[in-house]
Amino acid sequence: MSLVGIRDMSILDDAPEERVTIATFVLEYNDSVIREAIYKEIDRGGQVYFVYNRIKDMDKMYVELSKLVPDARIAMAHSKLSNKELENIMYDFQEGEYDILLCTTIIETGMDIKNCNTMIIYDADKMGLSQLYQLKGRIGRSTRRAYAYFTYEKDKVLTEISEKRLMAIRDFSEFGSGFKIAMRDLELRGAGNILGECQSGHIETIGYEMYVRMLEESIKTVKGENLQIKNQTTIELSVDAYIPSNYIGDSNQKIDMYRKIAGITSKEDFNEIYDELTDRFGDVPKTVLNVMNVSYLKSISTELNFIKIIEREKSVVFKFEQTDRGILELIGRISDSLFRKIEFNFNEDAELIYNYDKKKLEESIDFVENLLFLKQNC
Repeated sequence: MSLVGIRDMSILDDAPEERVTIATFVLEYNDSVIREAIYKEIDRGGQVYFVYNRIKDMDKMYVELSKLVPDARIAMAHSKLSNKELENIMYDFQEGEYDILLCTTIIETGMDIKNCNTMIIYDADKMGLSQLYQLKGRIGRSTRRAYAYFTYEKDKVLTEISEKRLMAIRDFSEFGSGFKIAMRDLELRGAGNILGECQSGHIETIGYEMYVRMLEESIKTVKGENLQIKNQTTIELSVDAYIPSNYIGDSNQKIDMYRKIAGITSKEDFNEIYDELTDRFGDVPKTVLNVMNVSYLKSISTELNFIKIIEREKSVVFKFEQTDRGILELIGRISDSLFRKIEFNFNEDAELIYNYDKKKLEESIDFVENLLFLKQNC
């Protein structure tokens, strides 16, 4: 993200011509169902992947499968085989020498056998959602209908997270579901702290925002681009500012909207995003309006070279460099009504203290807008 920022995403969800969706089943492991699924595929001249991700007792499963479908030709493939052995087995399977490939998840990448259109996954509840989706992508690569069976141990009580994974892989079966699967996987596992406060190393020391900005400046320097370094104003006001889930439930849409709000640099940007929120999601809640106001205040305060904005009792304090006389010149030109609400403190840091009436955030914006107007119309 430091290189390109949070970007818009294009999703390709048009399937190749003549492809059909994969019929997906989530069920307890049942010998009769598995036998029927295997014979159904073999009878139409196809082949089967049987994914069993435990090498140590794969021989035992080989025996069980041989009893279940005694006339089927079965091969085993896993990472303990030598490269030559594995290559020969995969070549023979591709050439139709075997009906069933009993294998680990070693097949999840690089396999493209159009004649193999049934997959049975044993203990699917022990795998991750993205891994299951990747495995599922090994079948259905021709014009023939494919079948995927995600099985779990009989009478087993699934954990909540395992059940959600299996339901997701079953429900998102249409073409172009990869992005939806990824978002559901993110929702189940959590996004971590990429955008959160808990960081480590240099990021923990200087903060995520500063780290990204410093990295961006370094990249521009390497590219030979001219730097216009302008430190952004830090805002520390006690306001509830967030997008609630009952307003925007989809996490992808929420991240996208945070990105847009963070890019507010003018009143026109503010109004445009406000109209978009109203049009797409309904009346804008106070907490969302606060997010927008904080972003807008940060942008216009940066233009005036304020270093930091903090709250102190019934006042909002604007900190700036003592050597910055431009702000003092602007103050000398403001209206009497505004001038009566401000104080100065030059003991340690240079502080402009604004005594608001009721609404600290909105009144602070009005105050800074007045200063910015004076600066732009000198």
